[in-house]
Order: sequence, then C-alpha cells, then structure tokens
Amino acid sequence: MSLKLTPLHPHFVAEASGIDLTQPLTPGQVQEINAAMNQYAVLVWREQPMTQQQQMRLASSFGTLDIGLKRVFKRPERLEYEELIDISNVDADGQVVKRDAPKNLSNFANMLWHSDSSFQTPRAAYSMLSAVVLPSWGGNTEFADLRAAYDALPDRIKQEIQALQAEHSALHTRLLLGDNVYTDEQKKTIPPATWPLVTTHPGSGRKVLFVGVHATHIVGWPVAEGRMYLHDLLEHATQREFVYTHEWQPGDLVMWDNRSTLHRGRRYDISERRELRRTTINDDETLQA
Repeated sequence: MSLKLTPLHPHFVAEASGIDLTQPLTPGQVQEINAAMNQYAVLVWREQPMTQQQQMRLASSFGTLDIGLKRVFKRPERLEYEELIDISNVDADGQVVKRDAPKNLSNFANMLWHSDSSFQTPRAAYSMLSAVVLPSWGGNTEFADLRAAYDALPDRIKQEIQALQAEHSALHTRLLLGDNVYTDEQKKTIPPATWPLVTTHPGSGRKVLFVGVHATHIVGWPVAEGRMYLHDLLEHATQREFVYTHEWQPGDLVMWDNRSTLHRGRRYDISERRELRRTTINDDETLQA
C-alpha cells in the first residue's frame, strides 16, 4: 500500500496510514513521508506501537538524531538508546516520580509553546513521539502552524520583523519555572542560538513565523521591549485557528516538523504513569528531506 493522508485541520495536520512504520522504510516511502511533511507539517499515525529499536530505526531513516538537553542534565536513564528521549514521569528504576522531582520540571517545561532544540545549532527538523502508557485524563499535545500564523500577519508587522533575529536559550524555560540551580559548566554546555523571526521552510518554500518560549530576546532591542514583542507574536501564532489538539491513544506515533510548528503538552494527573518516547532529527546535511 502507498501512503494515505486524511486532513485533520484546515491549515495543517493529516492522519497518515498505508505504511507500516515498524518495518524498514524504502527510499520511496521516505520520499512520500517527506512530501507529506512539507505539506502538512504534522502527521498522525494510529495503531503503530513500537519497540525502542523500531523507533530508532524509523527516525534514523531521516537523518542524524539529536539528544537535546541530555547534554546538560546527564541523569540516569532507563531507555536503551541515548537518542531516545524519555517523555515520562518515570524514573530510572521504573517508578512514578514525586511531584517535585526534576523530571517533572521537564514535563512542566514541555507545557510551554516551543519547538524542539531551537536553542542550538543545528536546530531540530523532525520529531517523532510514540505513546506507550497514558494517564486516565489529560496529557494531550497541541500543535500550532507557524506558516499559517505568518500568512495571517498584517503587512506592517511582516515588514517590521523581516530582518529581526531572536536569541534562543536552552535553559530559559527552566528559569521561567523557577529552576535556577545550574552550574556555569551546565549553562555553557549548549551556547545560545540565534534565528531570524522570519524563516523560509526549505521543503515547502513557505515563510514561517519562528517564535517560541526558548526565545529570550530580540537581538539589538532592549530586553523588555523585545520580550513583550516576542510574547505578542507567540500569542498571535497560538490562536485557536492555528492549533490542532492531539488526543493520544496507545500506539500512536505523531511526527512533526519543528521548523514550521510549535507544540506543547497539556496538564494531566502527574501521580498517574505517562510514558512516551521521542526521537528528534537534526536539521543538517544528513537530513533526508
């Protein structure tokens, strides 16, 4: 079977079927998926439960994998591969962590609108999140289309932001949430990255309003003024008309393009077990897109 796509939102997102992601992809299937990602930016795959090895193989079909903030935290891990990011409230011993555990702080940071690894160079291209164990309520993931958000900007703002750049920092979300116990060495592990506020997506050619909570300030502007403008732009980009809400089912795999979308997790009962596994592909010369 070939790839089948069913749109789920007026601007972006499609449910994808017709390809068994647990099996090795052919070059033709990789091309099909890339074309769909260029059009829809988010693909939802149902009933594709994966082993860790299968998810690693799938993600590696598209390029070099990123370990993100693992460079900073260096915590004990329970997954087999360094490149698998454990999006869960479960510790290395398999137990649900306490409410105030550092791992839950990462979960709370994920509830802010962001694109994965915008704080580094290279930034992230695709992310893939596989649902393993879900709580009884909540824990949805929301996605926002930054292409549609740019298109909807008034011409005056498009002109104003065309040449502006913002600096993105790895620990900005943690500091916002009151977590300031980082050593100088940790702070230097991932130097800030600077990105234009307006980028062009390489696969689709569409312009993107590249904002998100990792952005700390606008280069060359007073910090307070820049942060308020970034807040206004983020508020614009995450209006309901640009947002899709994914209600997870066990075995779901959602794939999104961090270069053209934002995402955030939603609240759930953190005393209940929630396990998802993420892989993220670098936006570099190895990207098969």
